[in-house]
Amino acid sequence: MHTSTIPCGSSFLQVGFARENGSGLGRRFPPPRRKPLLPRASAASDPLLVQAARGNPVSRPPAWMMRQAGRYMAAYRKLAEKHPSFRERSETVDLIVEISLQPWRAFGPDGVIIFSDILTPLPAFGVPFEIEEVKGPIIQSPICSEEGLKALHPIDFEKLNFVGDSLKILRQEVGDSAAVLGFVGAPWTIATYIVEGGTTRTYTTIKRMCHTAPHVLIALLSHLTRAISEYIIFQIKSGAQCIQIFDSWGGQLPPTVWEQWSKPYIEEIVSAVKKKYPEIPLVLYINGNGGLLERMTGTGVDVIGLDWTVDMADGRRRLGSEISVQGNVDPAYLFSPLPVLTDEIHRVVRCAGRRGHILNLGHGVLVKTPEEAVAHFFDVVRGLRYDSLFAESLTGELKPVA
Repeated sequence: MHTSTIPCGSSFLQVGFARENGSGLGRRFPPPRRKPLLPRASAASDPLLVQAARGNPVSRPPAWMMRQAGRYMAAYRKLAEKHPSFRERSETVDLIVEISLQPWRAFGPDGVIIFSDILTPLPAFGVPFEIEEVKGPIIQSPICSEEGLKALHPIDFEKLNFVGDSLKILRQEVGDSAAVLGFVGAPWTIATYIVEGGTTRTYTTIKRMCHTAPHVLIALLSHLTRAISEYIIFQIKSGAQCIQIFDSWGGQLPPTVWEQWSKPYIEEIVSAVKKKYPEIPLVLYINGNGGLLERMTGTGVDVIGLDWTVDMADGRRRLGSEISVQGNVDPAYLFSPLPVLTDEIHRVVRCAGRRGHILNLGHGVLVKTPEEAVAHFFDVVRGLRYDSLFAESLTGELKPVA
C-alpha cells in the first residue's frame, strides 16, 4: 500500500487541536507568541465550515474550493454554450443558483460559494465595465484624477438584487448541510482595475499614483471601503454565512506598501462588518501572501487563506494558534495520481492541526482539472477523522484513506 512520510513534526501538531455537527458527511448527491485559539459562541446547528472558521472543535476539516464552479465542469461548459456572456451567467438569478449548486450536487463540498465576480458591484456605485473574452474586464473610463472621482456615488442595492435573491435561494437549497459563502474584492484590488482600466501585469499606474496623486487614491480607496463594507452586510442579510475577502493583487505590493495602502482599508471593512455581525466569519485571501502573513493577522479577520507557495506548517508557526487558516493544496495536485493527491491532503491537514482549519486549494481550480480528482478530494476529506489521523501521525507514516 502506498505510504508517505509527513514532514510535520508531532511537537508542532500538538499546538492545537477535535468537531462536527454530524450533518452533511455523506455526499449530497442528489511570530510573536499569541494566546491560543479559543472557541467562540456557535450554534450546534451551524455548518461545519462556520464552526471551524470560528475555531470550535470539529471532528474533521471542512472543505471547499476557490473557483469551485467553472469551466472544468462539463455541466458548466454545457450551460455556458447556451449563455456565452459571463455577465449574463453571473447576473441572472436562475443561472447564478444553478452554477453555484453544480459542484455541490456533484461533489458535496462543505461550502457553496455564490457564482459571481469581485467586479460585480462596480456599476452599482458608478463604475461600468465590460468583460471581453480574451482581454477580460475592461473599464472604459479609468479613475486617475479628481475629475474621475465625480462619477462615484453610494452603492445602489437595487442594481444588485440578483445577488441578494441568489443568496436567499442558495440558503433554501443547501439548508444546514453546507455553508453558503459570499465574497468581495478588497479595496486595493478593486482599485487596480478601476485605475488601470482592466487587468495588468505591472500595476505601474496605480503604484505611481501612491506618490503622484495620493489624495485621489485615498479618496477612491475610501469610497470603495464604504461600498464594500455595505456590500458584505447586504450579502449577510441575504443569507451568506461566511464572507471571503479577496485582496488578489495585494501580494504585488512590498509589505510596507501593503500596510499603508491596503491593510487599513481592510481593517475598516472588518470593523464595520463585525459591529453588525460579529458572529459571521471573515476570511482574507491574498495571492502571493508569503511576505504578508504576520501583517494580515492585524486586519481582524477570523481566517487567513494561504496560497500553495507557503508551507502550511510554516504558516501555522508564523500566524500562531489564535487565528484559523484556510488552504492550501497546490491546484496542480489535482492532475496527479489519486494516491498522491490523498497524501498531500493528509499532509496539509496534519500540518494545519486539529482545530481552526478549512481545507481548500492554494488558488482556484485550474481549467481542465479532472472532475474525478475534485470528487476524490472531497471524498478523502469526508473520510478523515482527526482522532485517527493524528494517532497515525505518531508513527511517522500516513496511509491513504481512499
